[in-house]
Amino acid sequence: MSGSYRRGAALPIPARAIARPVLRGRAADAALVAALVVGSCILRTGAMRAGYWTDESIAVGIASHPLTEIPATLRLDGSPPLYYLLLHAWIALAGTSEPATRCLSLAFALAVIPVAMWAGTTLFGRRAGLLAAAGAAGAPFLTQYAQETRMYTLVVLLSLVACTAFVLAFLDGRRVHLITLGAALTTLLYTHNWGLFLCAALAGAWLTLLARGRVGARDGLLVAAAVVVLYAPWLPTLAFQAAHTGAPWADRPSPLLLLAAPALLLGTIGAPLLVAPVVAGLRRRDPGHERVVLLLGIAAATVVLAWIASQLQPAWATRYLAVALGPLLVGTAGALANGGRRTAVVLAGVALVWALWQPPSVKSNVRTVATRIAPLLRPGDVVLSASPEVVPNLAGYLPAGLRFYTPSGPVTDVRVTDWRDVVARIRGTSPREVLDSALAARRPGARLVLITPIVHQPPPQAPLWRAERVRSRELRALVAADRRLRQVASAPASVWPRRRSQVRADVYVSATP
Repeated sequence: MSGSYRRGAALPIPARAIARPVLRGRAADAALVAALVVGSCILRTGAMRAGYWTDESIAVGIASHPLTEIPATLRLDGSPPLYYLLLHAWIALAGTSEPATRCLSLAFALAVIPVAMWAGTTLFGRRAGLLAAAGAAGAPFLTQYAQETRMYTLVVLLSLVACTAFVLAFLDGRRVHLITLGAALTTLLYTHNWGLFLCAALAGAWLTLLARGRVGARDGLLVAAAVVVLYAPWLPTLAFQAAHTGAPWADRPSPLLLLAAPALLLGTIGAPLLVAPVVAGLRRRDPGHERVVLLLGIAAATVVLAWIASQLQPAWATRYLAVALGPLLVGTAGALANGGRRTAVVLAGVALVWALWQPPSVKSNVRTVATRIAPLLRPGDVVLSASPEVVPNLAGYLPAGLRFYTPSGPVTDVRVTDWRDVVARIRGTSPREVLDSALAARRPGARLVLITPIVHQPPPQAPLWRAERVRSRELRALVAADRRLRQVASAPASVWPRRRSQVRADVYVSATP
């Protein structure tokens, strides 16, 4: 009979009854993500007021130039322009104090959390999404660089979006994400040069899928062509930077640094703890196994390519590994999503370790040194720094009106370090001529401040650091022997403990009235 109930027949379920649990689940997930964002924000603000270290002051200095001058200014540096353009706009709103500029990095780090939730959920399911979001909320790498005025948290965010879009576009056939992929890669390339290594790793993954007949050729070629066209305007500057700035402060990385990359990203305790459950997840061959292997392979290939390139032309830095953290984060979450009790115990231990970890509260002693000698200085005094890269940091904390010199001569723009052929310029000048020029530039009765690096042990062997150590010893000997000068102050009182980014300041006046 029409409309009557028949035993065994499925009852129709109202749409509202289906929607309510879904909406409740989404609300619960949104609440969890919000809690992770709040907790992460608390975790990542402990070192916000620490003094700038060298790279941060350079970033603020570059960003303080007029907007249209920033791309040309970066010919002296070695970075792409996007982060500095964003920082310029941010400074206009928030100012140039340490917490103000670092809040931009913090904002990008916090944005990684919901994006990781989206990535993990979309690729592997809700549990993986929550794990990826939790990882983004506590990963030590993000905790450190959320509190530095640099671009690395933005790099993590873009690498996460790019790799997720790659999987969705080429494994799931969701062609709308070809646009997402192209936009994320182009933005990444304009943010950091190591984006090139992620692009190469993704190209390798795409070629592997193409060889297996998993993807067609057209879509991949279209994305590549679009990225090349959009990035082409920056290529002449990139070529100039590669030829003249490079990374003279970098050593060739050892194989140990290559093997230590996961620990540098996930923590020296967290990464080893995660190895066993990740391997177990790979052995289970869950439905998302191919995606996990693909993402972890992309992360590994990016690091290996960077390591190989740094053997040819040294440019290795732990912070640059940000480009591999996106795929590593979501790939690890996918591997752990279906783990059992042991995995849960390990994850609880990792979460505890991450929650207790904090970056160094002192990143450089430049602010402390500058604060101690600033009362002694007046406009027209001369600062001679044996380390050119420290000048923007010093200028930010010392009084205005000082004249700055480096082993290359007078500094025309104290907001930026001129990295162009810097080692050759340091080695090609006479320390006696530089000192005489600095002394001649003083007004009558003005003071001379000699800034030299405090070398940590073992001393770094990159070309720049070797050249600076030699010039530092020569300048200290020349100033000490110069009868025209008499030392009146120095800071710090002791050079111990020796750490990175430390300098010593010695203040001199004329020996005769």
